[in-house]
Amino acid sequence: MAEIIQKDGTWVFDGDALRLTPGRDKSVGLLRKALGELVVPLRALAGISFEQGRRSGRLRLRLRDGADPLLHATGGRLGEPHDPYQLVVEPDRYGVAEYVVDEVRRALMLDQVPPGPVAAYLLPGPSVPVSAAAGDGTASFDGEQVRLEWNWKTEDAKSSAGPRTLAVGDIAAVEWHPAAGLENGYLRFTVRNAPTKAPPKYDPNAVELWGFRKDPLMALVAAAVQARLPHPAAPGPAAAPEAATLGASAPQASLPGTSAREPEPAASAREDDHDALLRRLRELGELHHAGVLTDEEFTLAKQAILKRM
Repeated sequence: MAEIIQKDGTWVFDGDALRLTPGRDKSVGLLRKALGELVVPLRALAGISFEQGRRSGRLRLRLRDGADPLLHATGGRLGEPHDPYQLVVEPDRYGVAEYVVDEVRRALMLDQVPPGPVAAYLLPGPSVPVSAAAGDGTASFDGEQVRLEWNWKTEDAKSSAGPRTLAVGDIAAVEWHPAAGLENGYLRFTVRNAPTKAPPKYDPNAVELWGFRKDPLMALVAAAVQARLPHPAAPGPAAAPEAATLGASAPQASLPGTSAREPEPAASAREDDHDALLRRLRELGELHHAGVLTDEEFTLAKQAILKRM
């Protein structure tokens, strides 16, 4: 087990998953505190890195595309205080941080976790019910319906129709944007068969955000809804049950040129085949290129496969 405890939070790796617990320091963002402890399965990781600095370092996790509904809904726009996949490390713990990186990378190599995208969410998203109040309204989600309620700062054109209720089945997409510079942010729901180009200020399916402290909490609502929408990589309605099974049983998505639904027994039976060994080499190359494997780890693993060929 590898563990690092900091004011910013605690990361524990047991070989199968990373347990991320936010710290109680005042520098920890509201979103991380509201999310609480996250358990990230090894198969959801594309890589891990550690960057040293003069005053502090930073551990960073890189998740596979499509593994986390929070990252999908926010589009990588979470700032550092709110990003749950970063940890500030004090200089006297640099050695511990490097040990955590080594252990995670070794596990990724041994389990042969590909860094490519997945076809189903591997993290569940925030628990429901969830609610956040910011900007010109309050957004709540109970797992089946989104409710938008307006406050005294809402434009009359949007608030005149009263609170808005949206069923999950009527939502085609959800996105969260933080305020940036002079541009306001928003939480917006795209409703099926009813697209709109209205600014969030006037859109009855959006909450406008002005860059205040509680704005990031709206990302919790966005992520909870996103987790219950069809996965963006799902092949289509007919394959939805299969995709759901994928998320529950955790088979790995394949790299380009390999079979994404190959049964485990069949893969084991072909372990010594030439094609299977070539596929392993390609996967190792992808891991090395993505920074998951060091030069030394890549060389050792490649030599072991070449000997079998």
